[in-house]
Amino acid sequence: MTMRGLALREISTRHWFRVLFKEMNVGIINGLAIALTTGVAVLLWSGNSGLALVICIAMVLSMVIAGVAGAVIPIALTRLGQDPAQSSTIVLTTVTDVAGFLSFLGIATLLSRLL
Repeated sequence: MTMRGLALREISTRHWFRVLFKEMNVGIINGLAIALTTGVAVLLWSGNSGLALVICIAMVLSMVIAGVAGAVIPIALTRLGQDPAQSSTIVLTTVTDVAGFLSFLGIATLLSRLL
């Protein structure tokens, strides 16, 4: 959405905080919906509530980080004079992949006694 807004000149780099806040809220809502769905599936499949909790927390965290990165990276690239449509996909993919792995593995490590 940030890329579209920048391309259509509906938002500018001055609006970064408003866009960041909006994308963070969307990430929380999406994360909770996906976490609930995935958590129930994991609980039914494995019968392990600790694993379901780890998956749920990691999903919410990953979705929030993805939303924030999806808002900040195109705006930052625009401020740096780069074309966000050309450059942001690889950076955004890397950030979301690393955040997903680290959030899942980090939370699993912290809550390993529940697994």
